[in-house]
Amino acid sequence: MKSNIDEMQPVFYGSTTVSERGQVVIPAEARKDLDITPATKFLVIGGPHKDIIILAKTEHLAEFMTKMTDMMSQFKEQI
Repeated sequence: MKSNIDEMQPVFYGSTTVSERGQVVIPAEARKDLDITPATKFLVIGGPHKDIIILAKTEHLAEFMTKMTDMMSQFKEQI
């Protein structure tokens, strides 16, 4: 059984190359492990340096933002 710490560790799935049309293939193992299907939508976020790009599933980002908004409301009430 994996611990929460194990689940937070980054996983290296390999490398990919941008095609002439600007497309990138996500390795099959990553798609399987991360439940990425052809209909999955992502936000593309530039990191703190121009050499970093982050893909975030929109479905989970919306859930995260909702939780953060709720937490901020609770903090506001306590202040």
